[in-house]
Amino acid sequence: MVKLAKTIVLTPIGAKKETPLDKTTRIMRRIAEDEAEIRDVKTTRLRNARLESEAGTPAEAITATSGRAR
Repeated sequence: MVKLAKTIVLTPIGAKKETPLDKTTRIMRRIAEDEAEIRDVKTTRLRNARLESEAGTPAEAITATSGRAR
């Protein structure tokens, strides 16, 4: 029978450590997504306010949904 080295037996094969570049990329993507979501909410709010002032209707009657799917 072949004797296996302990390092081979105890080391997970599929595990990969996250590099500092990967960590930075992950954080920056999350920040960019959060900023885009905030921007979309603000744009929707401003659009609704503009449409309300143009049409003279209450704000509850006009609703807009975000085009982004999460």
